Amino acid sequence: MTVIFSKKCELALQAILFLSTGEKDKCFSAIDISQAIDIPKEFTSKILQNLTSSGLITSRKGKNGGFCLAKQPKEIRLIDVVEAVDGLDVFHNCVLGFPGCNMDSPCPLHSKWGALREETLKMLSEQNLEEMRENTLDKIKYMKESREKVHSSKFKVVGVC
Repeated sequence: MTVIFSKKCELALQAILFLSTGEKDKCFSAIDISQAIDIPKEFTSKILQNLTSSGLITSRKGKNGGFCLAKQPKEIRLIDVVEAVDGLDVFHNCVLGFPGCNMDSPCPLHSKWGALREETLKMLSEQNLEEMRENTLDKIKYMKESREKVHSSKFKVVGVC
């Protein structure tokens, strides 16, 4: 879990990155998403509902239904997902939670957090899903292979003499 974002936000970022790996207009079921990136099933629907209500993804009914991106991957920035799930307060409030933290009355981390906050906000604002597609595909492949290794090692048959 990251220090900055909620677990829900982390999972939403992973879910929308997964959706970006599909072909244009490809939809995935909530179960597909849950299994592909190992998101607990109980969170998947809530996360997808949140992303749908924010307009970042859409849901379709029917045989080829499921969830898909509402925009092109290059049009969705990471900051859009963070804003939809956690909001942007983390970029405007004191990192230690002190009220009235500002340049005139700074907390002990004010100047250090200010620089990190600005750099983080810039990175999230500049990074879109299209730019992350290839690395996301590699990460999902790695996660799947890791799960398969764990699963196969649990069920090894030992010969009996």
